[in-house]
Amino acid sequence: MLHLLLRVRAGAARWLRRPRPPRLPRTRAGRRRLVQAGMVACVLALLPATWMRLAAEGRLHTTTDVPRTDVAVVFGAGLWDGEPSPYLAHRLDAAAELYRAGRIGVVLVTGDNSREEYDEPDAMRAYLTRHGVPDARIVSDYAGFDTWDSCVRAKKIFGVDRAVLISQGFHIRRAVTLCQAAGVSSYGVGVDDRHDVTWYYGGAREILAAGKAALDAAFRPDPHFLGPGEAGVEQALDGIRAPSATPRP
Repeated sequence: MLHLLLRVRAGAARWLRRPRPPRLPRTRAGRRRLVQAGMVACVLALLPATWMRLAAEGRLHTTTDVPRTDVAVVFGAGLWDGEPSPYLAHRLDAAAELYRAGRIGVVLVTGDNSREEYDEPDAMRAYLTRHGVPDARIVSDYAGFDTWDSCVRAKKIFGVDRAVLISQGFHIRRAVTLCQAAGVSSYGVGVDDRHDVTWYYGGAREILAAGKAALDAAFRPDPHFLGPGEAGVEQALDGIRAPSATPRP
Protein backbone atom coordinates (compact mmCIF):
# COMPACT_ATOMS: atom_id res chain seq x y z
CA MET A 1 0.00 0.00 0.00
CA LEU A 2 2.79 2.38 0.93
CA HIS A 3 4.57 1.59 -2.35
CA LEU A 4 1.41 2.44 -4.30
CA LEU A 5 0.98 5.74 -2.45
CA LEU A 6 4.59 6.70 -3.20
CA ARG A 7 4.09 5.99 -6.91
CA VAL A 8 0.92 8.09 -6.98
CA ARG A 9 2.70 10.93 -5.19
CA ALA A 10 5.66 10.81 -7.62
CA GLY A 11 3.30 10.85 -10.60
CA ALA A 12 1.43 13.84 -9.21
CA ALA A 13 4.70 15.69 -8.64
CA ARG A 14 5.74 15.08 -12.26
CA TRP A 15 2.36 16.31 -13.48
CA LEU A 16 2.67 19.49 -11.43
CA ARG A 17 6.17 20.15 -12.82
CA ARG A 18 5.00 19.64 -16.41
CA PRO A 19 4.99 22.97 -18.27
CA ARG A 20 1.51 24.08 -19.12
CA PRO A 21 0.70 25.85 -22.38
CA PRO A 22 0.02 29.57 -21.94
CA ARG A 23 -3.64 30.46 -21.75
CA LEU A 24 -5.06 33.16 -23.99
CA PRO A 25 -6.83 36.03 -22.26
CA ARG A 26 -10.53 35.35 -21.86
CA THR A 27 -11.72 38.94 -22.27
CA ARG A 28 -11.77 40.96 -25.49
CA ALA A 29 -9.68 43.71 -23.87
CA GLY A 30 -7.08 41.17 -22.78
CA ARG A 31 -6.81 39.70 -26.28
CA ARG A 32 -6.49 43.20 -27.73
CA ARG A 33 -3.63 44.00 -25.34
CA LEU A 34 -1.93 40.73 -26.32
CA VAL A 35 -2.14 41.62 -30.02
CA GLN A 36 -0.83 45.12 -29.34
CA ALA A 37 2.09 43.70 -27.35
CA GLY A 38 2.90 41.36 -30.24
CA MET A 39 2.85 44.24 -32.72
CA VAL A 40 5.16 46.33 -30.53
CA ALA A 41 7.56 43.38 -30.22
CA CYS A 42 7.64 42.96 -34.02
CA VAL A 43 8.31 46.67 -34.55
CA LEU A 44 11.13 46.65 -32.00
CA ALA A 45 12.64 43.56 -33.60
CA LEU A 46 12.63 45.18 -37.06
CA LEU A 47 13.93 48.61 -35.98
CA PRO A 48 17.64 47.66 -36.19
CA ALA A 49 17.19 46.20 -39.68
CA THR A 50 15.38 49.37 -40.79
CA TRP A 51 18.16 51.49 -39.30
CA MET A 52 20.78 49.53 -41.26
CA ARG A 53 18.86 49.88 -44.50
CA LEU A 54 18.61 53.65 -44.06
CA ALA A 55 22.25 54.00 -42.98
CA ALA A 56 23.47 52.20 -46.13
CA GLU A 57 21.18 54.13 -48.45
CA GLY A 58 23.07 55.53 -51.45
CA ARG A 59 26.24 53.57 -50.66
CA LEU A 60 25.47 50.34 -52.51
CA HIS A 61 26.86 49.80 -56.01
CA THR A 62 27.78 47.16 -58.54
CA THR A 63 31.24 46.21 -59.78
CA THR A 64 30.69 48.44 -62.82
CA ASP A 65 29.71 51.69 -61.09
CA VAL A 66 31.37 51.63 -57.67
CA PRO A 67 33.65 54.67 -57.16
CA ARG A 68 37.39 54.18 -57.63
CA THR A 69 38.83 53.43 -54.18
CA ASP A 70 42.32 52.41 -53.11
CA VAL A 71 41.25 49.56 -50.82
CA ALA A 72 38.66 46.80 -51.04
CA VAL A 73 37.71 44.72 -48.00
CA VAL A 74 36.51 41.14 -48.54
CA PHE A 75 34.88 39.46 -45.55
CA GLY A 76 35.37 35.76 -44.89
CA ALA A 77 32.46 33.38 -45.50
CA GLY A 78 33.73 29.92 -44.66
CA LEU A 79 36.00 27.27 -46.17
CA TRP A 80 35.18 23.92 -47.74
CA ASP A 81 38.09 21.46 -47.41
CA GLY A 82 40.50 24.37 -47.08
CA GLU A 83 39.17 26.23 -50.12
CA PRO A 84 36.81 29.24 -50.18
CA SER A 85 33.16 28.27 -50.01
CA PRO A 86 31.09 29.13 -53.10
CA TYR A 87 29.76 32.25 -51.40
CA LEU A 88 33.27 33.39 -50.45
CA ALA A 89 34.58 32.55 -53.93
CA HIS A 90 31.96 34.87 -55.45
CA ARG A 91 33.10 37.68 -53.17
CA LEU A 92 36.70 37.11 -54.23
CA ASP A 93 35.70 36.98 -57.91
CA ALA A 94 34.15 40.45 -57.51
CA ALA A 95 37.36 41.75 -55.88
CA ALA A 96 39.47 40.33 -58.72
CA GLU A 97 37.13 41.93 -61.26
CA LEU A 98 37.45 45.31 -59.55
CA TYR A 99 41.23 44.99 -59.48
CA ARG A 100 41.45 44.12 -63.17
CA ALA A 101 39.16 47.07 -63.99
CA GLY A 102 41.44 49.43 -62.07
CA ARG A 103 38.74 50.38 -59.55
CA ILE A 104 40.77 49.20 -56.53
CA GLY A 105 44.47 48.94 -55.84
CA VAL A 106 44.73 46.74 -52.74
CA VAL A 107 42.55 43.95 -51.33
CA LEU A 108 42.31 43.49 -47.57
CA VAL A 109 41.09 39.95 -46.88
CA THR A 110 39.67 39.60 -43.38
CA GLY A 111 38.61 36.35 -41.80
CA ASP A 112 39.00 33.74 -39.09
CA ASN A 113 42.33 32.15 -38.23
CA SER A 114 41.52 31.36 -34.60
CA ARG A 115 42.88 27.82 -34.94
CA GLU A 116 45.84 26.43 -36.84
CA GLU A 117 43.87 24.13 -39.15
CA TYR A 118 41.44 26.87 -40.24
CA ASP A 119 42.86 29.83 -42.13
CA GLU A 120 40.41 31.92 -44.12
CA PRO A 121 42.76 34.81 -45.03
CA ASP A 122 45.47 32.60 -46.55
CA ALA A 123 42.87 30.62 -48.54
CA MET A 124 41.43 33.91 -49.78
CA ARG A 125 44.90 35.19 -50.73
CA ALA A 126 45.69 32.01 -52.66
CA TYR A 127 42.39 32.23 -54.54
CA LEU A 128 42.96 35.87 -55.51
CA THR A 129 46.48 35.22 -56.78
CA ARG A 130 45.13 32.39 -58.95
CA HIS A 131 42.67 34.89 -60.41
CA GLY A 132 45.10 37.60 -61.36
CA VAL A 133 45.61 39.73 -58.26
CA PRO A 134 49.33 40.09 -57.44
CA ASP A 135 50.33 38.81 -54.01
CA ALA A 136 51.91 42.19 -53.21
CA ARG A 137 48.47 43.80 -53.58
CA ILE A 138 46.81 41.54 -50.98
CA VAL A 139 46.89 42.21 -47.22
CA SER A 140 45.67 39.66 -44.68
CA ASP A 141 43.77 40.30 -41.46
CA TYR A 142 43.81 37.07 -39.45
CA ALA A 143 41.54 38.29 -36.64
CA GLY A 144 38.39 39.30 -38.51
CA PHE A 145 36.18 37.12 -36.34
CA ASP A 146 32.99 39.02 -37.14
CA THR A 147 31.90 42.03 -39.18
CA TRP A 148 32.43 44.57 -36.39
CA ASP A 149 35.91 43.23 -35.62
CA SER A 150 36.86 43.41 -39.30
CA CYS A 151 35.67 47.01 -39.62
CA VAL A 152 37.38 48.22 -36.44
CA ARG A 153 40.63 46.47 -37.32
CA ALA A 154 40.56 47.87 -40.86
CA LYS A 155 40.51 51.34 -39.32
CA LYS A 156 42.66 50.98 -36.20
CA ILE A 157 45.16 48.31 -37.26
CA PHE A 158 45.51 48.83 -41.01
CA GLY A 159 44.75 52.56 -41.21
CA VAL A 160 41.96 52.24 -43.80
CA ASP A 161 39.89 55.42 -44.01
CA ARG A 162 37.91 54.65 -47.18
CA ALA A 163 37.07 51.30 -48.75
CA VAL A 164 34.87 49.26 -51.04
CA LEU A 165 33.29 46.42 -49.08
CA ILE A 166 32.42 43.17 -50.84
CA SER A 167 29.88 40.66 -49.56
CA GLN A 168 26.55 39.05 -50.44
CA GLY A 169 23.50 41.25 -50.77
CA PHE A 170 21.92 40.07 -47.52
CA HIS A 171 25.05 41.08 -45.55
CA ILE A 172 26.38 44.14 -47.35
CA ARG A 173 24.14 46.70 -45.62
CA ARG A 174 25.32 45.56 -42.20
CA ALA A 175 28.94 45.66 -43.35
CA VAL A 176 28.59 49.21 -44.71
CA THR A 177 26.75 50.43 -41.62
CA LEU A 178 29.28 48.97 -39.18
CA CYS A 179 32.31 50.16 -41.12
CA GLN A 180 30.79 53.66 -41.26
CA ALA A 181 30.35 53.48 -37.47
CA ALA A 182 33.96 52.34 -37.10
CA GLY A 183 35.21 55.36 -39.06
CA VAL A 184 35.73 53.81 -42.50
CA SER A 185 33.93 55.72 -45.26
CA SER A 186 32.47 52.81 -47.19
CA TYR A 187 30.80 51.76 -50.41
CA GLY A 188 29.26 48.33 -50.72
CA VAL A 189 29.19 45.85 -53.57
CA GLY A 190 26.55 43.19 -53.03
CA VAL A 191 27.45 39.99 -54.88
CA ASP A 192 24.59 38.18 -56.60
CA ASP A 193 24.13 34.53 -55.74
CA ARG A 194 21.60 31.79 -56.37
CA HIS A 195 18.72 32.17 -53.91
CA ASP A 196 19.13 28.78 -52.27
CA VAL A 197 18.61 27.64 -48.68
CA THR A 198 21.86 29.31 -47.60
CA TRP A 199 20.74 32.61 -49.08
CA TYR A 200 17.41 32.59 -47.26
CA TYR A 201 19.07 31.46 -44.04
CA GLY A 202 21.52 34.36 -44.36
CA GLY A 203 18.69 36.81 -44.90
CA ALA A 204 16.79 35.54 -41.85
CA ARG A 205 19.96 35.60 -39.77
CA GLU A 206 20.52 39.26 -40.66
CA ILE A 207 17.35 40.24 -38.79
CA LEU A 208 18.89 38.85 -35.60
CA ALA A 209 22.38 40.13 -36.42
CA ALA A 210 20.96 43.64 -36.86
CA GLY A 211 20.33 43.82 -33.12
CA LYS A 212 23.96 43.05 -32.31
CA ALA A 213 25.06 45.51 -35.00
CA ALA A 214 23.02 48.27 -33.36
CA LEU A 215 24.67 47.52 -30.00
CA ASP A 216 28.14 47.47 -31.58
CA ALA A 217 27.53 50.82 -33.29
CA ALA A 218 26.16 52.34 -30.08
CA PHE A 219 28.78 51.09 -27.61
CA ARG A 220 31.74 50.58 -30.00
CA PRO A 221 33.45 47.71 -28.17
CA ASP A 222 37.04 46.77 -28.92
CA PRO A 223 37.37 43.72 -31.19
CA HIS A 224 38.25 40.32 -29.74
CA PHE A 225 41.88 40.99 -30.65
CA LEU A 226 43.28 44.43 -31.40
CA GLY A 227 47.08 44.32 -31.19
CA PRO A 228 49.60 46.75 -32.71
CA GLY A 229 49.12 48.64 -35.94
CA GLU A 230 50.28 47.08 -39.21
CA ALA A 231 51.64 48.88 -42.26
CA GLY A 232 50.64 46.27 -44.83
CA VAL A 233 47.99 48.36 -46.58
CA GLU A 234 50.13 51.50 -46.74
CA GLN A 235 53.12 49.53 -48.04
CA ALA A 236 50.99 47.91 -50.72
CA LEU A 237 49.66 51.31 -51.77
CA ASP A 238 53.20 52.72 -51.82
CA GLY A 239 54.12 49.95 -54.23
CA ILE A 240 51.42 51.23 -56.58
CA ARG A 241 52.32 54.90 -56.24
CA ALA A 242 56.10 54.48 -56.55
CA PRO A 243 56.24 53.79 -60.31
CA SER A 244 54.07 56.81 -61.10
CA ALA A 245 56.39 59.01 -59.05
CA THR A 246 59.35 58.09 -61.28
CA PRO A 247 59.81 60.70 -64.03
CA ARG A 248 59.58 59.35 -67.53
CA PRO A 249 62.69 59.80 -69.73
